Formats: sequence, C-alpha cells, structure tokens
Amino acid sequence: MPEILPLVTLYLSERCNSRCVTCDYWRHGVKDATLDSVRRMLPSLERLRTRAVLLSGGEPLLNPEWPQIAEVLKSQGLALWLLTSGLSLAKHAVRAAELFDSITVSLDGARPSTYAAIRGVDAFDKVCEGIRAVAAAGVPTSVRVTLQRGNYRELLELVALARELGAAEVSFLAVDVSNPHAFARRDDAPPELKLAADDLPALDALLDELAMTHAADFGTRFIAESPAKLRRIRDYFAALCGIGAFPAVRCNAPEFSAVVDVDGRVAPCFFIPAAPLAPRAPDLVASLASEPARALRAAVRAGERHECAKCVCSMWRDPAALAADEFRLGVAASA
Repeated sequence: MPEILPLVTLYLSERCNSRCVTCDYWRHGVKDATLDSVRRMLPSLERLRTRAVLLSGGEPLLNPEWPQIAEVLKSQGLALWLLTSGLSLAKHAVRAAELFDSITVSLDGARPSTYAAIRGVDAFDKVCEGIRAVAAAGVPTSVRVTLQRGNYRELLELVALARELGAAEVSFLAVDVSNPHAFARRDDAPPELKLAADDLPALDALLDELAMTHAADFGTRFIAESPAKLRRIRDYFAALCGIGAFPAVRCNAPEFSAVVDVDGRVAPCFFIPAAPLAPRAPDLVASLASEPARALRAAVRAGERHECAKCVCSMWRDPAALAADEFRLGVAASA
C-alpha cells in the first residue's frame, strides 16, 4: 500500500442536477455519503498523512450535509478542493468560498446553446454567475472543459470565457468513451461524442492558433496543459477513428491518491473500479493494505489494466516530490 496518500477523492453524492450526454449519474444515482461516515474516516486520513481532499460525485453540492462534511475535514487541517457542475454554486458561493481552498467547475460550452446541448439543462448563465462569485471571493477557481464533437470548435472561445469569468485556470480533457465506470454508464457512450476523422484538420488548426496566440497563457499555466499535451487529445481522437495508436499513458495516480465512493468502496482512480472483496472505508488503511487492493495497484503499475490503455486523464507525480506537491488546483503533470 502507499506509505502516504496525499490526495483522497470523496464522492459525496451519486446524484446530479445536470443531465449530461457524457454521464449517467443523473439517471441512476440515489445515494449520498453521510457526515458520520466521513468522521469515521478521519483516523485513516491522519495515518496516511493525507493533505488534500477533493469532494466530487455526482454533484457534491446536492448532499445536504456538504457544509458540515467540509467543516469537519477543514478542522483537521486538510486542504479542500471542490469539483462541481456549478449549477448551485452561485447559491452557495459565500459558504463555498469560506470552506474550499480551490474549486473546479465543469463548463462544456462557451455559448448557452452548446452548454445546454451537452449538459442537458439551460443553466449556462447560472453556472457563469457561480464561477464569477467564487473567483471574486478570492478562491482559486478552475474551469474544466471536456472536449468533444459538440464543443471543440469553441476551444478559443472557452479560453476567453474562463478569463472573463475570473478563473485562475482553464483545463481540457478529452471526452471518455471507453471506460463507463467513471460516469455510471450502463451502456456504451453515444458515438456522436467523439470527433470524426473529418473533424481532425479543424482541431489541428485550432490547436495551432491557440499555441500561436496564447503563448503567454501557456507560460503562466492559465491554460493548464502544454501545447504538447493538448496534441495528445487530438491523437486520442485520431486513434478512436482508427488513425494511429492511442497516446502512451504514464500514470502513477494510484500511488498518491484514492477514490472513495458513497458506499465506502476504495478505487485507485476515477476510471478503475474498486477491487472486489477489498474492505471498505472508513478504514482506508485496511482497504489499501488488503490483498485485492494491492493486486489491483500492482496490475495498474504493470500496465495490465485495459482502462489505462485509452485513459484520457493520466497523471504522473515524481515520487520524490510527493511530500511537497500541491493537489488543490491544477492538472498534474503527465508524460
């Protein structure tokens, strides 16, 4: 098991108030984590020297106990990071600004019509209001964009929108169409999510223009990914079209983080399910030390898990630097 676990992701809810075409939590989710379950996890977080907790889901702000959960974690000296769809962020902006060290908001369109088509709700203005509110309150706020066929042509507009909203960072991730576990899908992802072969030249041109016109934003990491990493997104879509191989994955996320769902199952990352028969939280130490969990992490380390071959979210941290790394905001470096 990892000797230290700097980052733990807690799913506070399986429910969601978006209706995204990329995800099915909103169709099937019914459960929330409880304040008591989080309290009982605190000794494990202390023993594992956890420094940051990412609250996610589903939509974490749907959990009626989210402020109390955040307060308990913060009282332990943990840095708190919120990953949210942002639909209710404006409503909770004051409290969120008090409790969270950083906030990441999913925003998959630069125009109301694009947002509604992808996220399934007419809430573009409300989400933008929430981002402005927490950014104005001084919380480092990141805009996360899942690039797909429905929004890739707005690439430059999305960077401009993030700046206009006061975000500290904008980051991009390719839409996942291969690993349904991470999004509660029970069927294959809709085929129209991925780019087609005749979209690739347009994406190439946009990436060229972004690199040329936003060199300073890459330099300051306002755009979190490097131009080379954004090219990997292009290569991922090309591979989905049968043009070339999938980009090589270099990831050690299971060595410094874990994901705990609302039922206490402990997974090595977003995209790989928890090991069958492994103990559940609140005893994270026992779960990580169990033979099923150790075997699962060894398989990831050896490149034996099929989810890794087409992963859109590989993360790499230098093991020697883990003790000093920050996990509150920004995209972890990858090869």
